[in-house]
Amino acid sequence: MSAAKTRAQNLIDENGVMVFSKSYCPYCTSTKKLLKEVGATYEVIELDQDAEGAAIQDALQEMTNQRSVPNIFISQKHIGGNSDLQAIKGKLPALIQAAGPKA
Repeated sequence: MSAAKTRAQNLIDENGVMVFSKSYCPYCTSTKKLLKEVGATYEVIELDQDAEGAAIQDALQEMTNQRSVPNIFISQKHIGGNSDLQAIKGKLPALIQAAGPKA
């Protein structure tokens, strides 16, 4: 397993809500805004600002068949991107509560 894939998996495992993002992406901004609105505690990696960002994005594509960002995980389950998150908006508070803080 590559170092980037291991790092991505560890981040997913260690955080109830994990978002792989890019700082300039409007869909990522929308995702982070929604998570804040529902009071979620979440971890974000801005792939465009991380030294391993490109490798992590490649690893996520291998793991999820999704290359685009945001790439969202709740309770270690792959949710998908922003449109997937928006589609389950009503269920988010329960999912977030179930995820709980991992720290």
